[in-house]
Amino acid sequence: WLEEIKVPPNLPWEKTDLAVREPRSTWAQLGVTYPDGRSLPNDNLAASVLLPMGRFGPAFLAYPNFAAYTEWNNSLIYSTTAGYLATRIAGAAPMRKPAAPVAQLPFHELKELQQLLVRAGFNVGKVDGVLGQQSRTAVKAMQIKYGLPADSWPTPELLARMRGGTAQAQPAGTIQ
Repeated sequence: WLEEIKVPPNLPWEKTDLAVREPRSTWAQLGVTYPDGRSLPNDNLAASVLLPMGRFGPAFLAYPNFAAYTEWNNSLIYSTTAGYLATRIAGAAPMRKPAAPVAQLPFHELKELQQLLVRAGFNVGKVDGVLGQQSRTAVKAMQIKYGLPADSWPTPELLARMRGGTAQAQPAGTIQ
């Protein structure tokens, strides 16, 4: 269902979505490896790259049977946690920690971002300050629009752009 991976800094981020499935050989050609640097198998097994906390957080290959988790509980965080726990029970090594803390918008700013996404014409579901799949899809679309890395993770830079301002990219682990 899930397998931890390491993604390169130049990965085409718009491909990192559960709706995009590529053979492991394609992900390998794009520079995706196992966390220890070993190459992925050069086979046709379809998988999606899942970045639950954006490009600076943990990364996984999600296989088609991961859909059973998301059908059972549509929360991406819950499904990822359950899938990861199952891999650990099956004997997988502990997940590697990010090099730096992952920047997270505070609750009130995430809620503001959702309101701005609704004003931009997106259906984010309930505007509640919780990052659900509809909000992630809208975030990705706006990242593409603004030429930002489209990893579906809400950042201070995206919020500033949506507010109408400009912002410099923030290093991982910073919160404005």
